Amino acid sequence: MKKGIFLIIFFISVITMYAQKRNYLMYTDSNISNLKNHIKTDEATKKNWEELYKTAKDLTKKNKLGGKDCHVLGLAYRMTGEEAFAAVIKKILLDYTSKKTWEGATLLKREPAWQGGLGTSHTSYDIAMGFDCIYNYLNASEKKQIAKEIVRLGIIPARTDWLDPQKNMHTYDTMGHNWWSACVYMSGFASLAVRNEIPEALQWAKDIEESAVEWMNFTGSVLQNKPVNFDKDGGFYESIGYATYATSQYLLFVNAFSNALPTAPRFKSPLLEKIGDFFINTTYFVKGGKDFAVNFGDSGIEAGGNRIVRLLWNLGFQSKDFAWYLNHNSNEETKDSNAAEALILGSNVTTPEAAYIPKRPKSQLYKDMGWATMRNSWGDNATMLAVKSGFTWNHAHADAGSYILFHNGKNLIIDSGAASYLSPLYTEYYCQSEAHNVVLFNGKGQNRNDPYFGVVNSGSLHNLIEGKDFKYLLANATGPYSQILARNYRNFIWVGDVILVIDDLLAHEPGQFEWLLHYNGESTLKGGIDLTVKEGDAQILVRPLFPETFPPGGERPHDFPEHMRLTEKIGYEDHHPEKTKPYWSISHFEKTARTKFVSAIILKTKENENNLPVIERFEGKNYMGVSITQNGKTTEVYLNLLADGRIKHRNSLISMNGWETDAYLTALQFDKGADKTKTANVKEVFVGHGSYIRREGQVLVHSLSKFTGLVEDFGNTPSLLFEGQPNATLNLYSPKKISSLKLNNTIKKGEYDGTKNTIEIKIRDHK
Repeated sequence: MKKGIFLIIFFISVITMYAQKRNYLMYTDSNISNLKNHIKTDEATKKNWEELYKTAKDLTKKNKLGGKDCHVLGLAYRMTGEEAFAAVIKKILLDYTSKKTWEGATLLKREPAWQGGLGTSHTSYDIAMGFDCIYNYLNASEKKQIAKEIVRLGIIPARTDWLDPQKNMHTYDTMGHNWWSACVYMSGFASLAVRNEIPEALQWAKDIEESAVEWMNFTGSVLQNKPVNFDKDGGFYESIGYATYATSQYLLFVNAFSNALPTAPRFKSPLLEKIGDFFINTTYFVKGGKDFAVNFGDSGIEAGGNRIVRLLWNLGFQSKDFAWYLNHNSNEETKDSNAAEALILGSNVTTPEAAYIPKRPKSQLYKDMGWATMRNSWGDNATMLAVKSGFTWNHAHADAGSYILFHNGKNLIIDSGAASYLSPLYTEYYCQSEAHNVVLFNGKGQNRNDPYFGVVNSGSLHNLIEGKDFKYLLANATGPYSQILARNYRNFIWVGDVILVIDDLLAHEPGQFEWLLHYNGESTLKGGIDLTVKEGDAQILVRPLFPETFPPGGERPHDFPEHMRLTEKIGYEDHHPEKTKPYWSISHFEKTARTKFVSAIILKTKENENNLPVIERFEGKNYMGVSITQNGKTTEVYLNLLADGRIKHRNSLISMNGWETDAYLTALQFDKGADKTKTANVKEVFVGHGSYIRREGQVLVHSLSKFTGLVEDFGNTPSLLFEGQPNATLNLYSPKKISSLKLNNTIKKGEYDGTKNTIEIKIRDHK
């Protein structure tokens, strides 16, 4: 009899233990085990855990706690099993689930009321996490009651506003492109938390998981001027800050879904790994300090992609580059609710060798959204140029054609940033063109209503070329400026330590052109030639070249009215509208309908401080040019004025210093001091929207269709980077017989013609 009773008790105990076994959403058994092991071997992790544990202990002594505190308290409980932490979380849960609503009063006053906004979303996440962490601490009755209230206060309001076919009022782009992710996926997260107590919750979570294919592939709206959610290469147009927010909400849900339902089918978007790359490509790495982010739109300047890359890592998207990024980026908060998540998920990340540097391309074009980054190194304190010419709407500002520059650990040419949405200056200044490094005409930029209604014809970026020591990018900002300009093209040519910015401008009528320069640090006019921009030991020089320079030798503008004019204007500090900040306007000396602005940004370094690049301007009939000499090389850049759309039904044929071409832009590199009239002395050739370059009957490059391309090691072992139509025939100069060359980093066979000293390459793409 006693033996039978013992067996019954034993089996009941086993069944009870089995029933209490839970697949946790984030603080899983395996993640807890990994963290405990990591604490034993890693001092930094040990220190972070000790700080978090102390924070959790302090929270148990407070009378008033918030839902966010569930994250820290929950990890402390899962790590230690100390019931004091669980008891406090239970108190928070009972407090929050007794409320009438989790939504803010502002949204509830709308007609109809918005019940499932961000207040509901954030609270759903916090309370669901607390419930999940102390699941085995609660009895069955408590679980059932709390779960019912989570449904009432969090899940149903979100489903009513966003998902229910009979009631919903929102769609993928109602509130920007990030609210869907926050409101819907956090209701899914909460559904997973209560899946055992609420029979319908499991299906709710599965339905939300399936909706990801539509959210990630949202195609935008022509009628309402709204863009796609994601660039095909993983970018998210609303800014780095909102990319972090939107994707984190989705990835939190996907992590929870995978942990709670490990055998359930799940949509696996090819974009996910690319999203991690997007954050790496838009981060500027600072030695010993906080890394910067490309802060176009409503975003902060500090890099914030580590949360995303960690969440991706825990989904299985793991690479050396991801590990390097997570170990390098030091912008981690240590006191807020994300600290617990960072600690538990970060313990799974490996550490690459100390000397590891990514071997990924140094330049990246996000063509769908109109962003690009170019850098000269993946090392710390390098130089990075970021350009935007894309959408304007909501969190994306009226900044088509704008750029920012990071150099030697500082952000020297800046975006003005943003301010609180409650500040009138957010709309009046920060969102508008004058807050960015753009061209203005008669003091005007994009339509001032674009940030609210969206821009019908968005800007775009094209033809990114990255060579060993040469980069090129074309920004088309004409569409957003079409009410005042017929042409607004900005070309960037980066050669060594010089970045040329070439503006090609045409207005509908004569007026005053100017370009703006927003900066950090100190800026002064030096010697009448250059604007210096300096912060700490980081410095650049900005030199206008065309249509004219500043007055020579610091002379008075009154005596040299034909030269460029420099005017100081006053803006506002990033996220501090109460503080003013000066910026520069560089304007044309006369009113005109057509002009070309050419300016040089000279990157000062320790290596070149006593031997700066030598820059000379030159011009001839229907062309203007810039010569750059540095490091034993001279690069001549030509701008063909006949190729700017001024002639119709004729090709833009021109001879510039004996170089015959129809190219819009041409760049030729020679050894310093070499005879620049000899084809045999050309070391590198760049063609910007052209079909040929010839000299004295000798073809350098030729195609029947215009293309943009760079030929490195010209005349020796040529390597061609080509941007053009998918079916083209190219002829390339080679004084020696060769049978192949490298085309876009792939070996391509061709036919050599010794009578013409050219190799012919056929590009065929019939897809």
